[in-house]
Amino acid sequence: MQDTYTPKKYRKLYQQSITDPEKFWREQALQELEWFKPFTKTLSWSKPDYRWFEQGELNITYNCLDRHILAGHGSQLAYIYINERNEETKVTYDQLLKLVNKAANALCALGVGQGDRVVIYMPLTIEQITLMLACARIGAIHSVVYAGFSAEALNIRINDATAKIVCTATSTQKKGKRHDLLSVVREAVNTASSIEKIIVLERSGDEVTLETNEVRYQDVIKAASEKFEAVTVESSTPLFILYTSGTTGTPKGIVHSHAGYNLYSHLTMKYSFDLQPGQIHWTAADTGWVTGHSYIVYGPLSNGITSVIYEGSPVFPQPDIYWQVIDRYHINSFYTAPTVLRLLMREGNEFPAKYQLDSLRVIGSVGEPINPSVWKWYFEHIGKSQVPVIDTWWQTENGGHMLVTPASMKQKPGSAGLPFFGIEPCILDDDGNEIAKAGVVGHLVIKRPWPGALLTCWNNHDRFKQYWSEFANNDYFYTGDVAQKDDEGYFTVLGRADDVINVGGVRIGTAEVESALVSHRSVAEAAVIGVSDEVLGETLKAFILLNHDVQMSNELTQELKNWVRQKIGYIAVPAEIESVASLPKTRSGKIMRRILKARQMGLNVGDTSTLEE
Repeated sequence: MQDTYTPKKYRKLYQQSITDPEKFWREQALQELEWFKPFTKTLSWSKPDYRWFEQGELNITYNCLDRHILAGHGSQLAYIYINERNEETKVTYDQLLKLVNKAANALCALGVGQGDRVVIYMPLTIEQITLMLACARIGAIHSVVYAGFSAEALNIRINDATAKIVCTATSTQKKGKRHDLLSVVREAVNTASSIEKIIVLERSGDEVTLETNEVRYQDVIKAASEKFEAVTVESSTPLFILYTSGTTGTPKGIVHSHAGYNLYSHLTMKYSFDLQPGQIHWTAADTGWVTGHSYIVYGPLSNGITSVIYEGSPVFPQPDIYWQVIDRYHINSFYTAPTVLRLLMREGNEFPAKYQLDSLRVIGSVGEPINPSVWKWYFEHIGKSQVPVIDTWWQTENGGHMLVTPASMKQKPGSAGLPFFGIEPCILDDDGNEIAKAGVVGHLVIKRPWPGALLTCWNNHDRFKQYWSEFANNDYFYTGDVAQKDDEGYFTVLGRADDVINVGGVRIGTAEVESALVSHRSVAEAAVIGVSDEVLGETLKAFILLNHDVQMSNELTQELKNWVRQKIGYIAVPAEIESVASLPKTRSGKIMRRILKARQMGLNVGDTSTLEE
């Protein structure tokens, strides 16, 4: 794995991937993955639908586990788990495969088969990852839901996926406090007729009485065999559904496949983090998001490296816990969000200064654009002005890094960097015409499919087609972001073009929050915007039109915040709620959120000719 990311090699590989993409991806797929049956065609593209590695057969868990063990690396650590109580668990590749096989047999005994959906609502633990891999091993489809969403939000995802099983834990602990998870799941499944069983991981210290439809994780694992052969699946077989916010009120179920996603997460992991033999990696994120899928689970395991996972807060029990972990385990590559970095910046430079941090070779940023001041702090105080900062831009729909600053190449604070192999991004104006001039802001699009691209949207293929039909004069993939490109080909992503707001690296659809507010008996209409925040990047502000018989009060404000928390989850709760006499609308009735945002920022509201008043 040495010498993977020299500028010369990177440019050569990138040029090959653009000049003859099918040849490039064919060679990479044959070189990097183990196949049960070779594919017959690299790419079939009947626009907008595409299929990668047609008629090829494999299983992603074989590439993540079996092949490393067969190569004699079974004793290598796969994961080091730690939590706020300083409890530690280590599992090797050999041990992890046995756990996954046990979980696969347990799921099969509960009636789960190929194509069935399993929802996983659990904290970041080895058991959670084991269940993800067990689903993939039997050809079932996992859908991980972040264990912070409300019962109602979980219910929506369970019902859309028509899941057969929900996996959960009795609780999780963050900032020293126990958070109950089982009661959330029990409420969520009350109106989920597809659910047959709930698998419950009983955490230490928790005492619960299981209900008739619930089984204890520890019991079903103990009784299961350690032997289970990975089920052979065709390349485009769905691997997982991951729900993400959109501009409508209903979350989109993004579907990724075994083969294309396997290759793309594998390669981006390998090259972006300049993997070396024995590398220890830490993605400080959660598997409830795509970052965790690609760079905690599938990318690291496919490459056969060791990952650290941490269940807890970055500032508890002390604001130096991250830096302590890096030194304790001699972590070589570290990956986190600007939100976390801003939070740790506020705690003071004295915390990272206490640690050597000299094992780090690469430090990365994910989730949202990183502003230059945060980039500089990260480089100076964590990288000790020696370690490259790789900013990365990508989305749930992309499967892996699309823009990244290669570790050995010129660093540009605030810029997401250069396109990854096979990615042809360009900037378009509002009419869909390509902007050739450097420095002009426009819509970021991708010219052709790549192996990590979403397969479809679950139960909504028409929504998938919209990604490739935003502009009438081309059929490029529309990212929904605005960006600009400089004269050296580096891209800077500026944010969302639509009404999705990035709160602490989590995309929240304004329509979803607005729908929750309007469902309250006191609210007639609502509009939500993003407001700049020093720590989170953006927070939510809601403007509400109250029903005529209702008066605004501090009590009502708190009631509405609690209402949104119940409907969606804490991450979607507006930081501020303002009662207004009217909302700016077009004559067709569309709320003009940009005008609300301009007024909030004290800027010129621009063209108002389409307003109804």
